[in-house]
Amino acid sequence: MSRYRGPRLRVTRRLGDLPGLSRKSARRAYPPGQHGQNRKKRSEYAIRLEEKQKLRFNYGLTEKQLLRYVRKARRVTGSTGQVLLQLLEMRLDNTVFRMGMAPTIPAARQLVNHGHVTVNGRPVNIASYQCRPGEEIAVRNRENSRKLVEANLQYPGLANLPNHLEFDKNKMQGKVNGVIEREWVALQINELLVVEYYSRQA
Repeated sequence: MSRYRGPRLRVTRRLGDLPGLSRKSARRAYPPGQHGQNRKKRSEYAIRLEEKQKLRFNYGLTEKQLLRYVRKARRVTGSTGQVLLQLLEMRLDNTVFRMGMAPTIPAARQLVNHGHVTVNGRPVNIASYQCRPGEEIAVRNRENSRKLVEANLQYPGLANLPNHLEFDKNKMQGKVNGVIEREWVALQINELLVVEYYSRQA
């Protein structure tokens, strides 16, 4: 499946800080390109598009995947924007990243795809797997898996562990205790604008 493999700093300069995409921060505070410093006033569509792109690049999704998540969030009762963020945050690759086992979400996805992570004792190599409360997520009991995660744990992507997760660094296993609350989402985003962006096509 096609994912973004281009320069990440270029994206963070354009969209702002994306904690899941890259640990680096841009030295220049304005968007890239010839007219980066003197951008004209943006339209409402451009603002909504930017919020949607933040979500897409931060969680490493294709347009098709994000549209599927929006449709899924619509079917659930409650705030569509909040449900959408919860669905994305409860993905296995993001949960591995938030536990500190990987420095970024793309690195966490690679960790999962290569079979280094287990859910309830069974290896799971699907990054989009939806974690449920009560599930135990651990590093596979193999030497190379443990070495990889040990190295990553020294420099975690985000310092704070959300309150819906717990993680034991010595045992290299964690648990999902519930669904993430809105204030623990690390990405600075207005999810209502994303819902508005998709209101015409979803």
